[in-house]
Amino acid sequence: MCCAFLTFCTLWWIRVTLKQQLEVYASGGDPESVSGEFGSHSLYKMLGYFSLVGLLRLHSLLGDYYQAIKVLENIEVHKKSQYAHIPACQISTSYYVGFAYMMMRRYSDAIRTFSSILLYIQRTKQLFASKTYQHDQINKQTDQMYHLLAICLVLHPQCVDESIQQVLREKSYHEKMYKMQYGDLAEFENSFVYACPKFLSPYPPPIDSVSGDYSKEAIQHQTAVFMDEVAQQKMLPTIRSYLKLYTTLPLSKLATFMAQNSRNNEGRDLDKEIESLVIHLLCFKHKMKNVVWSKGASGLEGKFQSGSELDFYIDNDMIHIADTKVAHRYGDFFIRKIIKFEDLNRKLHQLKL
Repeated sequence: MCCAFLTFCTLWWIRVTLKQQLEVYASGGDPESVSGEFGSHSLYKMLGYFSLVGLLRLHSLLGDYYQAIKVLENIEVHKKSQYAHIPACQISTSYYVGFAYMMMRRYSDAIRTFSSILLYIQRTKQLFASKTYQHDQINKQTDQMYHLLAICLVLHPQCVDESIQQVLREKSYHEKMYKMQYGDLAEFENSFVYACPKFLSPYPPPIDSVSGDYSKEAIQHQTAVFMDEVAQQKMLPTIRSYLKLYTTLPLSKLATFMAQNSRNNEGRDLDKEIESLVIHLLCFKHKMKNVVWSKGASGLEGKFQSGSELDFYIDNDMIHIADTKVAHRYGDFFIRKIIKFEDLNRKLHQLKL
């Protein structure tokens, strides 16, 4: 117990020292001025980084997502840092950061985090092939991130890299996304349970409680929280699909379309349907607007932005729709392919036959 206490104190001291150095560095000062005797050694710096990543994982497993991101506020998680030198650590960090963003309903930041690390994994597949002891873990975590990315894209549609889109289309993710877009709550739950981390309960079961399996209580609670959020957005993909077809649309007409999708059309009350539709439209406006990181060291910073390619307003009983979708820029795609081709051609010329 004494050794464990000493280890805890040592790691705590290393983390606090590194945090002070990162704060001074972020403010433009010299981190060596607060490093002390041990803080200037690279070993202690790396231990400090890994202890922060460990805290990120711990807070995520406990369900405290705000604190999980706050732990890394002095590390620019959207840029390469010391933890990026270890691929397994970089992948794990991006997984937990992206998951925390998703649970905080910051879908744009979650999509950017998942897309960035999945592109990195695609480019460095050969790097992990030789390290067999990490191969299975990285493959599983990659598959989990594709599931989480699919969930985020269904809840908050936006453009992602073409190579990521191709993977989502070719594998089983396309079928899962199709089911989720049509309001299959069971598919949402199955994908979430598979892709989420193994949550921990912050408190032990009551002493006088009936014996039972409490190991799944934490994951059931987090799943219930997530599914409550999904249930609020169940009708939004259907509303979005209708709004894309029109520039002006009467509320009564859209309410009729929505009623046709429901199984029970008997005893319809148009006024109640329009009232319910207005609530869903307000929900659409609210859910499509979330905090998005743009600059700053802390991943918690950001501004409210609308992530929807559709904008609309209601004037009396008429919905006026504007398509705000930005046209695709194909130049970047061709430039990447040209650079990749030149690099491949250069390697071929270097081969000695």
